[in-house]
Amino acid sequence: MAIYNLGSINADNVYRVPHLVGPGETLAATGFSQGLGGKGANMSVAAARAAARVFHIGAVGGDGAWASERLLEYGVDTRHIARVDEPTGHANICVDEAGENDIVVFAGANRAITDAMIGAALAEASPGDSFVTQNETSGQAFGAATARKLGLRVIYAAAPFDAAAVTAVMEHLDLLVLNAVEAAQLSAQTGSDIGDLPVSDIIVTIGSQGCKWLSRGAEPRLFPALDVTPVDTTGAGDTFTGYLIAGLDRGMPMAQAIDLATRAAALMVTRVGTADVIPDLKEIQDMRLG
Repeated sequence: MAIYNLGSINADNVYRVPHLVGPGETLAATGFSQGLGGKGANMSVAAARAAARVFHIGAVGGDGAWASERLLEYGVDTRHIARVDEPTGHANICVDEAGENDIVVFAGANRAITDAMIGAALAEASPGDSFVTQNETSGQAFGAATARKLGLRVIYAAAPFDAAAVTAVMEHLDLLVLNAVEAAQLSAQTGSDIGDLPVSDIIVTIGSQGCKWLSRGAEPRLFPALDVTPVDTTGAGDTFTGYLIAGLDRGMPMAQAIDLATRAAALMVTRVGTADVIPDLKEIQDMRLG
Protein backbone atom coordinates (compact mmCIF):
# COMPACT_ATOMS: atom_id res chain seq x y z
CA MET A 1 0.00 0.00 0.00
CA ALA A 2 1.00 3.68 -0.10
CA ILE A 3 0.38 6.98 1.65
CA TYR A 4 -0.41 10.17 -0.27
CA ASN A 5 0.22 13.20 1.93
CA LEU A 6 -1.10 16.61 0.86
CA GLY A 7 1.09 18.56 3.23
CA SER A 8 3.06 21.67 3.99
CA ILE A 9 6.80 22.06 3.48
CA ASN A 10 8.56 24.67 5.60
CA ALA A 11 11.97 25.91 6.57
CA ASP A 12 11.99 25.75 10.38
CA ASN A 13 13.92 28.52 12.12
CA VAL A 14 14.35 27.30 15.70
CA TYR A 15 15.37 29.65 18.52
CA ARG A 16 16.31 28.38 21.99
CA VAL A 17 15.05 30.83 24.62
CA PRO A 18 15.08 31.03 28.45
CA HIS A 19 11.27 31.25 28.42
CA LEU A 20 8.51 31.82 25.88
CA VAL A 21 8.24 35.48 24.99
CA GLY A 22 5.43 37.59 26.52
CA PRO A 23 3.50 40.49 24.94
CA GLY A 24 5.79 43.43 24.24
CA GLU A 25 8.87 41.54 25.41
CA THR A 26 12.21 41.45 23.58
CA LEU A 27 14.16 38.31 24.39
CA ALA A 28 17.68 37.21 23.47
CA ALA A 29 17.86 33.67 22.03
CA THR A 30 20.55 31.37 23.38
CA GLY A 31 20.76 29.25 20.23
CA PHE A 32 19.57 28.98 16.63
CA SER A 33 19.22 26.25 14.03
CA GLN A 34 17.41 25.83 10.71
CA GLY A 35 15.98 22.65 9.26
CA LEU A 36 13.19 20.99 7.32
CA GLY A 37 9.71 21.26 8.83
CA GLY A 38 6.04 21.88 8.21
CA LYS A 39 3.39 19.54 9.58
CA GLY A 40 3.09 17.84 6.20
CA ALA A 41 6.82 17.30 5.70
CA ASN A 42 7.18 16.05 9.28
CA MET A 43 4.41 13.48 8.77
CA SER A 44 5.86 12.33 5.44
CA VAL A 45 9.29 11.82 7.00
CA ALA A 46 7.81 10.03 10.03
CA ALA A 47 5.74 7.70 7.85
CA ALA A 48 8.69 6.98 5.56
CA ARG A 49 10.93 6.26 8.56
CA ALA A 50 8.22 3.92 9.83
CA ALA A 51 8.74 1.83 6.67
CA ALA A 52 5.76 3.15 4.65
CA ARG A 53 5.80 4.12 0.98
CA VAL A 54 5.04 7.85 1.00
CA PHE A 55 4.19 10.27 -1.83
CA HIS A 56 4.26 13.92 -0.81
CA ILE A 57 1.88 16.32 -2.58
CA GLY A 58 3.05 19.88 -2.01
CA ALA A 59 4.81 22.97 -3.33
CA VAL A 60 7.96 24.99 -2.73
CA GLY A 61 9.24 28.27 -4.13
CA GLY A 62 12.41 28.87 -6.08
CA ASP A 63 14.24 28.91 -2.76
CA GLY A 64 12.96 25.46 -1.74
CA ALA A 65 14.83 22.92 -3.86
CA TRP A 66 16.83 21.90 -0.77
CA ALA A 67 13.61 20.92 1.01
CA SER A 68 12.53 18.57 -1.76
CA GLU A 69 16.00 17.07 -1.85
CA ARG A 70 15.96 16.56 1.93
CA LEU A 71 12.60 14.77 1.76
CA LEU A 72 13.96 12.51 -0.97
CA GLU A 73 16.98 11.69 1.20
CA TYR A 74 14.60 10.63 3.96
CA GLY A 75 12.80 8.18 1.69
CA VAL A 76 9.82 10.28 0.56
CA ASP A 77 8.73 10.22 -3.10
CA THR A 78 8.91 13.88 -4.20
CA ARG A 79 7.61 13.68 -7.78
CA HIS A 80 4.42 15.53 -6.82
CA ILE A 81 6.13 18.52 -5.20
CA ALA A 82 5.62 21.49 -7.54
CA ARG A 83 7.82 24.56 -7.97
CA VAL A 84 5.70 27.74 -7.75
CA ASP A 85 6.28 31.49 -7.75
CA GLU A 86 5.48 31.96 -4.05
CA PRO A 87 8.26 31.82 -1.42
CA THR A 88 8.71 28.50 0.37
CA GLY A 89 6.76 28.37 3.62
CA HIS A 90 8.63 28.87 6.86
CA ALA A 91 8.10 28.76 10.62
CA ASN A 92 9.79 30.69 13.42
CA ILE A 93 9.87 28.42 16.48
CA CYS A 94 10.83 29.36 20.04
CA VAL A 95 11.67 26.51 22.42
CA ASP A 96 12.10 27.18 26.14
CA GLU A 97 14.18 25.34 28.74
CA ALA A 98 11.27 23.03 29.62
CA GLY A 99 10.87 21.97 25.99
CA GLU A 100 7.63 23.89 25.39
CA ASN A 101 7.32 25.95 22.22
CA ASP A 102 5.43 28.62 20.35
CA ILE A 103 5.38 28.88 16.56
CA VAL A 104 4.66 31.55 13.94
CA VAL A 105 4.06 30.14 10.44
CA PHE A 106 4.14 31.80 7.01
CA ALA A 107 2.29 29.59 4.51
CA GLY A 108 3.87 30.82 1.25
CA ALA A 109 3.96 28.12 -1.44
CA ASN A 110 1.87 25.77 0.70
CA ARG A 111 -1.24 27.78 -0.19
CA ALA A 112 -0.43 27.77 -3.93
CA ILE A 113 -1.20 24.06 -4.44
CA THR A 114 -3.90 23.65 -7.09
CA ASP A 115 -6.63 21.05 -7.50
CA ALA A 116 -4.94 19.99 -10.73
CA MET A 117 -1.71 19.18 -8.85
CA ILE A 118 -3.63 17.13 -6.30
CA GLY A 119 -5.67 15.32 -8.94
CA ALA A 120 -2.57 14.39 -10.93
CA ALA A 121 -0.97 12.84 -7.86
CA LEU A 122 -4.05 10.93 -6.72
CA ALA A 123 -4.56 9.56 -10.23
CA GLU A 124 -1.68 7.20 -9.40
CA ALA A 125 -3.27 5.96 -6.15
CA SER A 126 -5.04 2.63 -5.69
CA PRO A 127 -8.05 1.67 -3.55
CA GLY A 128 -6.86 0.88 -0.05
CA ASP A 129 -4.05 3.44 -0.12
CA SER A 130 -4.15 6.24 2.47
CA PHE A 131 -4.64 9.97 1.95
CA VAL A 132 -3.72 12.40 4.72
CA THR A 133 -3.81 16.16 4.95
CA GLN A 134 -3.58 18.95 7.52
CA ASN A 135 -4.72 22.57 7.69
CA GLU A 136 -1.54 24.12 6.26
CA THR A 137 -2.19 23.86 2.52
CA SER A 138 -4.80 24.74 -0.06
CA GLY A 139 -6.92 22.01 -1.62
CA GLN A 140 -7.78 20.01 1.51
CA ALA A 141 -11.50 19.56 0.73
CA PHE A 142 -10.82 18.69 -2.92
CA GLY A 143 -8.13 16.22 -1.93
CA ALA A 144 -10.29 14.52 0.70
CA ALA A 145 -13.32 14.26 -1.62
CA THR A 146 -11.21 12.91 -4.49
CA ALA A 147 -9.45 10.38 -2.27
CA ARG A 148 -12.79 9.16 -0.94
CA LYS A 149 -14.12 8.65 -4.48
CA LEU A 150 -11.00 6.66 -5.35
CA GLY A 151 -11.43 4.33 -2.37
CA LEU A 152 -8.54 5.59 -0.24
CA ARG A 153 -8.54 5.71 3.58
CA VAL A 154 -8.92 9.43 4.34
CA ILE A 155 -7.19 10.93 7.39
CA TYR A 156 -7.21 14.51 8.65
CA ALA A 157 -4.84 15.99 11.22
CA ALA A 158 -6.79 19.01 12.45
CA ALA A 159 -3.95 21.46 12.95
CA PRO A 160 -3.54 24.38 12.88
CA PHE A 161 -7.12 24.11 14.13
CA ASP A 162 -10.01 25.73 12.29
CA ALA A 163 -13.50 24.35 12.83
CA ALA A 164 -14.63 25.31 9.33
CA ALA A 165 -11.71 23.42 7.77
CA VAL A 166 -12.58 20.29 9.75
CA THR A 167 -16.29 20.40 8.91
CA ALA A 168 -15.44 20.92 5.21
CA VAL A 169 -13.77 17.50 5.06
CA MET A 170 -15.59 15.61 7.81
CA GLU A 171 -18.02 13.69 5.59
CA HIS A 172 -15.06 12.12 3.75
CA LEU A 173 -13.03 11.06 6.80
CA ASP A 174 -12.17 7.62 8.11
CA LEU A 175 -9.84 8.95 10.81
CA LEU A 176 -9.56 12.32 12.55
CA VAL A 177 -6.51 13.17 14.70
CA LEU A 178 -6.57 16.23 16.99
CA ASN A 179 -5.45 17.31 20.43
CA ALA A 180 -7.60 17.84 23.51
CA VAL A 181 -7.92 21.62 23.05
CA GLU A 182 -8.90 21.18 19.40
CA ALA A 183 -11.40 18.47 20.36
CA ALA A 184 -13.06 20.80 22.85
CA GLN A 185 -13.20 23.61 20.29
CA LEU A 186 -14.67 21.33 17.63
CA SER A 187 -17.26 20.01 20.05
CA ALA A 188 -18.26 23.57 20.96
CA GLN A 189 -18.47 24.63 17.30
CA THR A 190 -20.52 21.62 16.18
CA GLY A 191 -22.65 21.30 19.31
CA SER A 192 -21.83 17.57 19.40
CA ASP A 193 -19.78 15.47 21.75
CA ILE A 194 -16.53 14.58 20.01
CA GLY A 195 -17.47 10.89 20.11
CA ASP A 196 -20.73 11.56 18.28
CA LEU A 197 -19.12 13.06 15.18
CA PRO A 198 -19.68 11.13 11.92
CA VAL A 199 -16.13 9.76 11.75
CA SER A 200 -15.37 6.07 12.27
CA ASP A 201 -12.23 6.63 14.35
CA ILE A 202 -11.01 9.68 16.25
CA ILE A 203 -7.69 9.99 18.08
CA VAL A 204 -7.44 12.74 20.70
CA THR A 205 -3.88 13.36 21.88
CA ILE A 206 -3.52 14.53 25.49
CA GLY A 207 0.14 15.57 25.68
CA SER A 208 2.01 13.89 28.54
CA GLN A 209 -1.09 11.85 29.40
CA GLY A 210 -1.05 10.00 26.08
CA CYS A 211 -4.06 9.74 23.78
CA LYS A 212 -7.66 8.55 23.62
CA TRP A 213 -9.08 6.40 20.83
CA LEU A 214 -12.78 6.88 20.07
CA SER A 215 -14.18 4.25 17.72
CA ARG A 216 -17.79 4.18 16.64
CA GLY A 217 -19.73 1.58 18.62
CA ALA A 218 -16.94 0.94 21.15
CA GLU A 219 -15.93 2.31 24.53
CA PRO A 220 -13.23 5.02 24.44
CA ARG A 221 -9.78 3.62 25.13
CA LEU A 222 -6.92 5.51 26.80
CA PHE A 223 -3.30 4.88 25.82
CA PRO A 224 -0.86 6.36 28.37
CA ALA A 225 2.24 8.21 27.24
CA LEU A 226 5.68 6.88 28.09
CA ASP A 227 7.55 8.57 30.93
CA VAL A 228 10.37 10.64 29.40
CA THR A 229 12.03 13.99 30.08
CA PRO A 230 11.20 16.26 27.13
CA VAL A 231 13.71 18.71 25.71
CA ASP A 232 11.67 19.85 22.68
CA THR A 233 8.03 19.03 21.93
CA THR A 234 8.18 20.48 18.39
CA GLY A 235 7.09 17.89 15.83
CA ALA A 236 6.09 15.28 18.40
CA GLY A 237 2.43 15.33 17.33
CA ASP A 238 3.41 15.09 13.66
CA THR A 239 5.71 12.17 14.45
CA PHE A 240 2.86 10.45 16.29
CA THR A 241 0.49 10.92 13.35
CA GLY A 242 3.02 9.85 10.72
CA TYR A 243 3.85 6.66 12.60
CA LEU A 244 0.15 6.00 13.28
CA ILE A 245 -0.73 6.26 9.59
CA ALA A 246 2.26 4.15 8.59
CA GLY A 247 1.25 1.44 11.03
CA LEU A 248 -2.30 1.36 9.68
CA ASP A 249 -1.01 1.37 6.11
CA ARG A 250 1.14 -1.67 6.95
CA GLY A 251 -1.96 -3.51 8.21
CA MET A 252 -1.57 -3.05 11.97
CA PRO A 253 -4.70 -3.02 14.13
CA MET A 254 -5.42 0.46 15.49
CA ALA A 255 -4.23 -0.35 19.03
CA GLN A 256 -0.88 -1.64 17.75
CA ALA A 257 -0.46 1.39 15.47
CA ILE A 258 -1.19 3.73 18.40
CA ASP A 259 1.40 1.94 20.54
CA LEU A 260 4.00 2.33 17.80
CA ALA A 261 3.13 6.02 17.36
CA THR A 262 3.26 6.63 21.12
CA ARG A 263 6.76 5.22 21.33
CA ALA A 264 7.91 7.30 18.35
CA ALA A 265 6.54 10.50 19.88
CA ALA A 266 8.18 9.71 23.23
CA LEU A 267 11.58 9.36 21.59
CA MET A 268 11.00 12.46 19.47
CA VAL A 269 10.52 14.80 22.47
CA THR A 270 13.97 13.85 23.76
CA ARG A 271 15.53 15.46 20.67
CA VAL A 272 15.90 19.04 19.49
CA GLY A 273 14.55 19.71 15.99
CA THR A 274 11.79 18.64 13.63
CA ALA A 275 11.87 16.52 10.45
CA ASP A 276 15.65 16.11 10.53
CA VAL A 277 15.61 14.26 13.88
CA ILE A 278 12.48 12.09 13.57
CA PRO A 279 13.49 8.57 14.68
CA ASP A 280 13.47 5.62 12.32
CA LEU A 281 11.69 2.32 12.90
CA LYS A 282 14.77 0.46 14.16
CA GLU A 283 15.29 3.10 16.85
CA ILE A 284 11.70 2.64 17.98
CA GLN A 285 12.04 -1.13 18.04
CA ASP A 286 15.30 -0.90 20.03
CA MET A 287 14.20 1.77 22.52
CA ARG A 288 13.98 0.93 26.21
CA LEU A 289 11.59 3.68 27.30
CA GLY A 290 8.56 2.87 29.44
